[in-house]
Amino acid sequence: MTTRIETRFAALKAEGRAALVTFTMAGDPDYDTAIAIAKALPKAGADVLEIGMPFTDPMADGPAIQAAGVRALKAGQTLKKTLQMVREFRKGDDATPIVLMGYYNPIYIYGVDKFLTDAKSAGVDGLIVVDLPPEEDEELCLPALKAGLNFIRLATPTTDDKRLPAVLNNTSGFVYYVSITGITGAAAPDAGKVTTAVARIKRHTKLPVAVGFGVRNAESARAIAQGADGVVVGSALVDALRQSLTKEGKASSASVTAVTDLVAQLAQGVRSARRVATE
Repeated sequence: MTTRIETRFAALKAEGRAALVTFTMAGDPDYDTAIAIAKALPKAGADVLEIGMPFTDPMADGPAIQAAGVRALKAGQTLKKTLQMVREFRKGDDATPIVLMGYYNPIYIYGVDKFLTDAKSAGVDGLIVVDLPPEEDEELCLPALKAGLNFIRLATPTTDDKRLPAVLNNTSGFVYYVSITGITGAAAPDAGKVTTAVARIKRHTKLPVAVGFGVRNAESARAIAQGADGVVVGSALVDALRQSLTKEGKASSASVTAVTDLVAQLAQGVRSARRVATE
């Protein structure tokens, strides 16, 4: 069965453009604001939604996304509520792909089989679980694939040709290329290096390659979109939301548009890119 992720990337390939993948944290700064943002993202130009599952020890995330997770947990966000958020989103949108991103611990506590059943029925399409290497595929990756969910893996600048096949094995939906070494939101990626890296990954797989970490504005989104199948933006959106909050850290009337205005600019950047053939 084809997932929404595969359908969306195939449609965009036919259109000749890259996907804009947006990351927001479930429950940040509260449940209602987070779902309002999610519902508004596709209209603003997001092609794929990546939703963070807040966790107390997010080791791969930079300060912006860590703080978003803390705000969400403080507001009472749970994994159950994150799945409820997806279910609510699906009532009005059955086409936009949703990827849940996070860490294994909350899923393990929830119960793997129960989580996969609930995620699938809620309308989740794929998972990115950053702390499960290919060596641990039995834990979650293989059961997820069996349940009909894509399991998306990260490749980094340090993933050499020897390691790449292991990373790509059992990966589906798309490959997430981390354009810089380090944590999210740390530095700006070099578009030239990214295009070369994407071409190298594509020698090993037919999957689309989406590039993330460090993309902050329309200009860098356009530069990355020229050589990749997707552009992932997270920290910049989380920052835009944070700046809209009140002194007490609560949502303001500007919170939803703070995120969607930036997404609209990023979408314009992605759509204006001239694609460099990486096939």
